[in-house]
Amino acid sequence: MLVTGLCFVAVNGIVRWLDGALPAPQAAFIRFVFGLIFLAPLLIGALQRGFPAPVWRLLTWRAALHVLAVCTWFYAMSRITVAEATAIGFLNPIFVTVGAALFMNERLATRRIAAVGVALLGALIVLRPGLRPLDPGHLSQIVAALAFGASYLVAKRITEHVPAAIVVAMMSLTVAVGLAPLAWAVWVPPTWGQIGWLGLVAVFATAGHYTMTRAFAVAPMTVTQPVTFLQLIWASLLGVLVFGEPLDKWVILGGGMMIGAISYITWREARLRHAAVSIPAQ
Repeated sequence: MLVTGLCFVAVNGIVRWLDGALPAPQAAFIRFVFGLIFLAPLLIGALQRGFPAPVWRLLTWRAALHVLAVCTWFYAMSRITVAEATAIGFLNPIFVTVGAALFMNERLATRRIAAVGVALLGALIVLRPGLRPLDPGHLSQIVAALAFGASYLVAKRITEHVPAAIVVAMMSLTVAVGLAPLAWAVWVPPTWGQIGWLGLVAVFATAGHYTMTRAFAVAPMTVTQPVTFLQLIWASLLGVLVFGEPLDKWVILGGGMMIGAISYITWREARLRHAAVSIPAQ
């Protein structure tokens, strides 16, 4: 999940650099076409073997959710700063963690609930809703966070039946198919430079989805998701060093609260695991 966070921040930076030069559905479509090229060997074998009908239904649901998520996310990244987009994106792991407890029977202890609450408060401090006007990009990113969260919950179900690499490959195929008509409707001629940057987006995004899916396959979501909060640190540094975006005291305060909450829950989980291993057999 740590590698996943670094990959997704790289994706954020590149899309922010493109600054909305291409319509969001078209940019997302080109990115997923590159993903198809990278994953073609896996896809051919998977499609030849086929999937049971329930798995196809899950794959279709995930594709629909991800189409909505990537379109709204590409739009948001052209409107707001990298740090803001990352902070709003923290709604995603919160939705995933709570959703896993409600719908997948994963344990959500009181201390973890408190830590998630502190992290959410930190995100609100970064955003300061009600103290400044909201851009359409902020609202679009909220929709993206909801859709991504739902998509990841479906991905968790799929990993119970399909290897992680196949889950990522099939996502690239199904989302590309879903984006194709939307991209066609708004298509503008891209430059070779824009295509190259979107190819690099595909490299980092595909790697991030693979490492994330591997994490989902070996650990409960309530353990893996809090690590994604570290993305705020990488995103803030990227915004300051590359794009000259201001890093104000509210971002520092909110980010510090998030990291403090994550550090506590990670330490607590390690203590509990150590205690369980140390109990002698009766």
